[in-house]
Amino acid sequence: MSTWVSPYFSSAEMACSHCGEDHMDSAFMNKLTQLREAYGAPMTISSGYRCEDHPIEAKKTRPGAHASGRAADIAVDRADALGVLKIALESKMFTGVGIAQKGSGRFIHLDDLDEDSGFPRPTIWSY
Repeated sequence: MSTWVSPYFSSAEMACSHCGEDHMDSAFMNKLTQLREAYGAPMTISSGYRCEDHPIEAKKTRPGAHASGRAADIAVDRADALGVLKIALESKMFTGVGIAQKGSGRFIHLDDLDEDSGFPRPTIWSY
């Protein structure tokens, strides 16, 4: 059961597609809600929380930001991707930014992990 509330995102859309659990971090969800408010249009979440048994997480040597409930992938492309990216970077709320803008399944990954997470932060990468 989620402990966060957002007028823009539901527990069902943030839940793990493998197990159905929602363990999104409340502080991260507040940041995502602020991003949505600044963007001013609906945002489709393609991936929120992922349990450690989720196929994507299970392939990793250690769980990533999604498994901590501190990441989301936003399904956007082209000008919409640029708009979301611009707001996210200017806000300085997110420390991890991944950009996938080739082929199908285009998205922007955002997380707010800190340096103590064991992942280099702040950082930006492409898929």
